[in-house]
Amino acid sequence: MPARRPRALFALPPFLLCSLGSGAAHAAEAEGHGHGPLPPVWMVSFFVVMLLSIAILPLTKLEHWWEHNRNKLIVSALLSAYPLLYLTVLEPNFHAIEHSILDEYVPFIVLLGTLFYVSGGIVFSGDLRATPKTNLAFLAFGTLIASIVGTTGASMLLIRPVLRTNAERENKVHVVVFFIFLVSNIGGSLLPIGDPPLFLGYLRGVPFLWTLSLWKETLFVAGMLLVIFYLLDNHFYKKEPPAARRADDEHIEPLRVEGLLNLVWLFGIVLCVALIRPEHGRFLREVVMITCAVASRFTTPAGLREKNEFTWFPILEVAALFIGIFITMIPALMLLKANGGQLGVDSTAKFFWATGVLSSFLDNAPTYLVFFETAQGMVSQGALSGEMLEVAGGSIPVVTLTAISCGAVYMGANTYIGNGPNFMVKAIAEEQNVRMPSFFGYMKWSFAFLIPMFVLSTLLFFR
Repeated sequence: MPARRPRALFALPPFLLCSLGSGAAHAAEAEGHGHGPLPPVWMVSFFVVMLLSIAILPLTKLEHWWEHNRNKLIVSALLSAYPLLYLTVLEPNFHAIEHSILDEYVPFIVLLGTLFYVSGGIVFSGDLRATPKTNLAFLAFGTLIASIVGTTGASMLLIRPVLRTNAERENKVHVVVFFIFLVSNIGGSLLPIGDPPLFLGYLRGVPFLWTLSLWKETLFVAGMLLVIFYLLDNHFYKKEPPAARRADDEHIEPLRVEGLLNLVWLFGIVLCVALIRPEHGRFLREVVMITCAVASRFTTPAGLREKNEFTWFPILEVAALFIGIFITMIPALMLLKANGGQLGVDSTAKFFWATGVLSSFLDNAPTYLVFFETAQGMVSQGALSGEMLEVAGGSIPVVTLTAISCGAVYMGANTYIGNGPNFMVKAIAEEQNVRMPSFFGYMKWSFAFLIPMFVLSTLLFFR
């Protein structure tokens, strides 16, 4: 049976267009961090069209055409053509292209791809009874390990057994949605290896264990969501028809784990992220990661990945779409960096929400850096004060860094595109015939359950 494909993704918040437009008057003359003039604001339109294409095309008569990764790559290439022409010929800025593609996109895809492949060799066989307690245990465990093996590693490790356990249930979309909330995002907030934004902060001089100080915020948000999930899943479980419950009871098998040697290679990839820096050699980290994946290929018993129903489609889909996203968002990020001080972000709560809102629609790693650099600049101008943390290039208020870190990691769960694993989990779920909500349908879930948690977090921690 052909695998079902993702339906729809995202839209661009008006806040971004307003913030970019604030610098329109001088964009043509402004210098982008010493690497050439800023692009005109209208060039953000390629990024907007890229986002709208992903959001709208799956809902049109072109749905079946869009299902093929080749066609997604064609759209990415067409929309990237003029930004590349502008940055290479019209107003050369090779640094921006090199940074976006070589320093961000390549490491991003290699990290996701190697974690995806290695974790695909770990098979949780068996079929547990799909009760609310079982699902709660899966989500709680995934949330706990996400900071240790990364949100991608935890997601790829657990999404298939979660789907297999709930295969007989009719009401299970909410299980995958909360899985994305917790395992693919919020759980990765306690160590730099948990989520890419925190890793970039580590490279900028944030102490490796500093992120453990986010435990109060993470415990509150994750704890509340786990309680809400249990109550919600209990509600849906009671609505399951008798036939579905009988089928679930008939397919119970003890849980067994195969391919445990892949934990060694998974841990090796995590160590690469934690220990190998760009100054040790460009792409050295990525080469070692790929070596771990190759080692997994030759040490995993034949048939395990087939048993796991492993396919390359999800990671190839991410690669095809994100190359367009990373290139077309270069002008948007250049304008944001240049006009960051004009965004009116001058309080802890504003840093939390501004970082979070943009992380929902842009890649959360560069968004984190934009506000990290904005906060450092405001400190040097005397606009921010308080307890400081010394980092590369200066200092940053602890409470501001906390807000930026939580905003980037937590609100990456607001949309399918906020964090790499979100899209991969969605694709795998749809391959298993789970009818996932569209991009806007997913946002209804995030608005209903995540936004209230973030409002409460603002009142408790970021006032």
